Amino acid sequence: MSDTANRIIDVMAKLIQTRGYSAVSYQDISDAIGIRKASIHYHFPAKADLGVAVIQKYSESLMAPLDVADKDPSTTPYDKLDIYFAAYQGFKGDDKRVCLCGTLAGEYYALPEVMQAEVNRFFQAQQAWLSELFKDGKNSGVFKLPGTPEQTARLYFDALQGALLSKRAIGDDAQIDDVVATLKALVR
Repeated sequence: MSDTANRIIDVMAKLIQTRGYSAVSYQDISDAIGIRKASIHYHFPAKADLGVAVIQKYSESLMAPLDVADKDPSTTPYDKLDIYFAAYQGFKGDDKRVCLCGTLAGEYYALPEVMQAEVNRFFQAQQAWLSELFKDGKNSGVFKLPGTPEQTARLYFDALQGALLSKRAIGDDAQIDDVVATLKALVR
């Protein structure tokens, strides 16, 4: 992918995270980058094409450190959980941005079907990864779970997504810190 296409994706991601998909136009991207709208259409003929590319890049960047941790046998389940939490803690200090797919879930039924499928895939992948982590941690005696691995995965994912939205509305990073601390304590 070209540098221009990557810049377009990055700007679109930030705009979605701060405004929502429906509130972003190619003109907004054009103004932010300083290129013509025709250049954006060259790389992404339809806004849905750009939306899919944004979700895929976001999902890959979130999963990359988790994949590395999964391949390293010295990484403990607690280490993996900390790596997962770090993605959410990365939103601290920015009252406007939240999880890209969390934002998109809020306007899910207004999204093109191809984007709905990508958002769904993101949510499923996150919960599946957490579920496997909790299953492995429980089987090895490291984690004490409050429910099944699947239930615990949903609890953690939903709590973190909610913490980001609360952080945005209240403007208090403690929303994330408190949820992370409580979730850590829940499995010890």
